[in-house]
Amino acid sequence: MAEDGRTGGKMRTLRESLGLSVEDLAQRCECDASTIEGLEAGEIAPSLAPLIKVTRALGVRLGTLLDDDTNVGPVVTRRDEADRVARMKSLETRSDAGELDFFSLAPGKSARHMEPFAITVSPTDKQTHTLSSHEGEEFIYVLDGAIEVEYGKDTHRLGAGDSIYYDSIVPHEVRAADGAAQILAVVYAPV
Repeated sequence: MAEDGRTGGKMRTLRESLGLSVEDLAQRCECDASTIEGLEAGEIAPSLAPLIKVTRALGVRLGTLLDDDTNVGPVVTRRDEADRVARMKSLETRSDAGELDFFSLAPGKSARHMEPFAITVSPTDKQTHTLSSHEGEEFIYVLDGAIEVEYGKDTHRLGAGDSIYYDSIVPHEVRAADGAAQILAVVYAPV
């Protein structure tokens, strides 16, 4: 939960520095104040779609909440140095797609427009699916295992070496197909 608290703490600091109340930010994000409070307190695992809405409302990039520090030059991240930046149940707070463990691949790079992650996609025994949507684009490359990407009315099964690039505004969900999978994901979310 430490990662969740760190993200929530940054969110609270940014909100307060802009003189916004929890209710003000919730209104800007078009979400419940209880969601903002839960994210800030680390009681709700930070997930991608709500965080994108929050960062837009705060006028910062997604990495501002997820990164520890900044660097103006190139950032090299070695295999054993990728920090786990957040444990997310899914791309939406209410989804039953299983857990996604995000590992930032460029935590020290400032002013970037893309968010690269290595992600472990763990399976779930749930049969229901909740799709998410947000502005931007996503690119996913499967490193190991197999995933399913439900995109609109279609479902795409991808194995090691396969990739998919899509507009994130279309409702979608990423989930493990057979067992745990490893993927490389690059997310672009305009500010």
